[in-house]
Amino acid sequence: MEQTLTDAAFAEPSAVFERYADTVYRLAFVRTRNRHDSDDVLQEVFLRYMKIWQTMQSEEHIKAMLIRITINCSKSLLTSAWFRKTEPLPEVLPAAADPQTDVLSCVLSLPAKYRTVVHLHYYQGFTIDEIARILSLSPAAVKTRLFRARDMLKKQIKADDL
Repeated sequence: MEQTLTDAAFAEPSAVFERYADTVYRLAFVRTRNRHDSDDVLQEVFLRYMKIWQTMQSEEHIKAMLIRITINCSKSLLTSAWFRKTEPLPEVLPAAADPQTDVLSCVLSLPAKYRTVVHLHYYQGFTIDEIARILSLSPAAVKTRLFRARDMLKKQIKADDL
């Protein structure tokens, strides 16, 4: 059952932050590969949400909008002149040989368009059709990106095992 603005508590910024901050942060991290930039994107996403929250019509609409805003904010950050002219400081990664860490580092090394679809599909559980709507792509384009990303990951993991 769709919720309407008459019971708008579902769209209150504080409640939405509690429900979706982790999702937004993880997507921002996958796109920026930096926790500090991810923090900035998280803040920007919820600042923008606070301006439009009264127009939200359903829980599904909120989640799709937050993902779209996150993608746009991270893209803006990564293409800004300031960002292009800075040198990132190396972040210390855990030294443990955790298989999940190895896979995550391989996913993070993918180009942004592949990282995004892998994250939305495997980490967030979105279907191909949902990802296509969120990213304004055709389902075939999403399938192609997932196929290519999996192929790149297989090659990276095999190379790491050698």
